Amino acid sequence: MNPAQPPSIAVTHALAQFAAELEWDAVPPPVQALMPVLMIDMFRAAAVGRDKPWTSATRQVFGSASGPDCASLLYADERVEAGRAAFINGTAAGGLDWDDSHVAAIIHPGVCIWPAALAAAEIAGASGRELLTAVLAGYEVAIRVGMSIQPEHSLRGFQGTPTCGALGAAVASARLFRLPAERLRDALGIAATFACGLSQFFVSGSDIKRFHAGKAAANGIEAALLARAGLTGPHDAIEGSQGFGRAFSDRFDPSTAVKDLGRHFPTEWISLKPHAGSVRMQAAIEGAAMLARAGARVEQVASMELGVHGAMMSKLAANRPVDYQQAQLSTPFAAAMAVALAPGREGPLTLSVDDFEQYLDDPGIRDLSARTRCVVDTRVEALTTAEAVPARVTITMKDGSRVEQFVEHPKGCPQNPITADEVVQRFAAIAAPRFGAGPVEAWLEQARHPERLASVAPLFSLRG
Repeated sequence: MNPAQPPSIAVTHALAQFAAELEWDAVPPPVQALMPVLMIDMFRAAAVGRDKPWTSATRQVFGSASGPDCASLLYADERVEAGRAAFINGTAAGGLDWDDSHVAAIIHPGVCIWPAALAAAEIAGASGRELLTAVLAGYEVAIRVGMSIQPEHSLRGFQGTPTCGALGAAVASARLFRLPAERLRDALGIAATFACGLSQFFVSGSDIKRFHAGKAAANGIEAALLARAGLTGPHDAIEGSQGFGRAFSDRFDPSTAVKDLGRHFPTEWISLKPHAGSVRMQAAIEGAAMLARAGARVEQVASMELGVHGAMMSKLAANRPVDYQQAQLSTPFAAAMAVALAPGREGPLTLSVDDFEQYLDDPGIRDLSARTRCVVDTRVEALTTAEAVPARVTITMKDGSRVEQFVEHPKGCPQNPITADEVVQRFAAIAAPRFGAGPVEAWLEQARHPERLASVAPLFSLRG
């Protein structure tokens, strides 16, 4: 398309109008039921991440300011300026790579949107019902814009979580501030300019990805606060000739962003992760664990081949990770961990963020990872959908025999979900040792049905 050609679809206006007018009672019951599950899962991640070094760093830098628009830090008796609260809480939840994911949009929306929305809801005195409605609007905007620019957005070196996530966080926050559609559109325009986030960490490692969700959350709520104060943004910030879509992607499709808007909710396609790594790695981890439990012991393995989607080759195929973060983004390393750890653990295998830290320098796992390679698998590519990414795992034993496992729908994808009860159970397993079983159960009574809450204050009740 000629860059000067005027766009034919007013995407920014349509998304802002949708977000301003969305009514909870009009949301399909399955989507209504999903939203508290996604919230609890975000709180689970934040409970693990609150004491990690990257969260401590954000609190050291951003945790001391105060002002008229202050919000609470999760699990702490502290309040700071709203953007800083969103940054710290988003970093706590998003820094683990153990967050919700949308395969088609290539984004982790929850860890951007919930932290911003919780801060905005606290400032605005919003109800739980208002919170859920606003967050759903934010998910829809972030996901729809993501689908309209992917996969080229990712292939160009951007990460969708801090770019599209900022849009979702802005929409949710602006809705909670009860801004009209035209002001909500301004918030989108401001957030589109704020949006940022590169993917060099896939290649070089570093800590920076751990801050991406926090930065998106902060950018989003700050965009909404500026719109509330009267600052304007371009009315065509997403679809304009030099707007978000065309700046961030070579193949922006505005129709994808608005198709069946308000009638179909792609939020339904969200995946939750059993393992603290990329959503595209989950099937390979699961397949490797299945083969290990069937008898493929790590000391007997000569080599391992992982059949994956071609889109994974440039970012998730490194087999000698240089640091803790890159290990969580290495399909070979994660699969090697699964082979080594699955036989000795009871129940479904979970690779936690602490596992990746603990075993980063394990000689046996690093050796097997170095003997593991990713290859493009045509069957995997044919079966990959907007909801799930399969994988094939083939292990060659030292005696020359081979075993193979194909996983089409890994645990956590919409076709094989982590259920609401399982989300509650794994939150309790993490939170109870930190905060006590009684307080956690009392919190869950509120969190299971946030639509009944007159305010969001009970969601901040866990301290410790």
